[in-house]
Amino acid sequence: MARRRFQDPTPQKRGGWWTLRYWQDEFEEGKRIRQRKRIRLAPATIGEREARRLATEHLRPLNQGLQTIGSATNFQAYVEKTYIPTVMPFLAKSTQDRYQGVLDNYLIPAFGKHCLRDLTPLAIQGYFSQMANSPLSRESKDKIRDVLASVLVSAKKYGLLITNPVEGVQLPRDKRGKRQVKPHITPEQFDELVNEMAEPYATMVYVAIYTGLRISELAALRWSDVGFDSITIDERFCRGDWSEPKSDSSNATIGVDRRVIERIHRLKLLTVDVRAGSGIRQYKVVKSDGPEDLVFQSVRKGAPMRDNNILSRHIKPAGRKLGFGFVNWRSLRTSRATWMIEAGANPKDVQGQMRHSRIQTTLDIYAQFVPESQRRAIEKTTSMIDERIAVARAGRVVGTVN
Repeated sequence: MARRRFQDPTPQKRGGWWTLRYWQDEFEEGKRIRQRKRIRLAPATIGEREARRLATEHLRPLNQGLQTIGSATNFQAYVEKTYIPTVMPFLAKSTQDRYQGVLDNYLIPAFGKHCLRDLTPLAIQGYFSQMANSPLSRESKDKIRDVLASVLVSAKKYGLLITNPVEGVQLPRDKRGKRQVKPHITPEQFDELVNEMAEPYATMVYVAIYTGLRISELAALRWSDVGFDSITIDERFCRGDWSEPKSDSSNATIGVDRRVIERIHRLKLLTVDVRAGSGIRQYKVVKSDGPEDLVFQSVRKGAPMRDNNILSRHIKPAGRKLGFGFVNWRSLRTSRATWMIEAGANPKDVQGQMRHSRIQTTLDIYAQFVPESQRRAIEKTTSMIDERIAVARAGRVVGTVN
């Protein structure tokens, strides 16, 4: 196919409109074709000079190379043939599942038939502005925007787009303020929860809340990672996917209470009863404890644990039985940071325990203020004020007497 030429067609009046005919490259079934297009530029009431100016502006991206040939690629075709096989494998398995759901349920139905070049900032902003009355939470809307940005950033990286049109796109304001306090449990609730659960899941929850480890890091913990009073995090496992920790800060060795280490080693002595038909089978909790063997092994086969199975079959049922409003793996990690702040720990120490790259993440997202600590802070502040006022008054009285 011949290369594109500079186009300067003259606008024509058709009915009550100025129209413009020009050539545009398209992709159909993986092949580039050149098609004749006709668009309405403006009402026929404007002058010819203004119509020609609008035509020049419309054709400027094509004539100046600001719109690549690849931008004619269909959005759905790009997602299925390029983004999913090329970009998605570098994401964690749980992230891949979440992204796939967003693509299938929201983005492909909305933009699947469009070319990449049709996803302009105005078109994308219009899509999100229509979500003002949507029942979706702000977090869900933000996730949709993140996934769309990921797709279009990759299109820019591979030369199909000149810019990322998602940059600067705003989400509609929520009808109520963002919830400030993240779900967490108290130490008393934690004790009840652990006592309600069976092994080895109770120990997983115990270790999670005393160390702040993510479930993917717990599932990948090996006996060689367990020290005398420390745990090394250098691997993660999530639903069949093995990889390095989430970030450089996450790849670290942290100090832990000796009781945590003792409880981990106690697993080697335990057996559990599992119903099999009308009978009961006994299984060792730890099948093998070599340096490269997993600490937390599936009860029957000794395979790596699946986080969603433990959550839905053990943690949530125990939480519902005890009357907790909400409990999951994330809330256990949040609880750890909250307790450390409540106990008066230095925020930098909390950041090190949680292995966050930025302390703002620790303070704004994980370390939640609880009513008890707020009351104690208020009481201490009031006591300080009363004490200083009393001292000042006593000084004034002495001065008056003298």
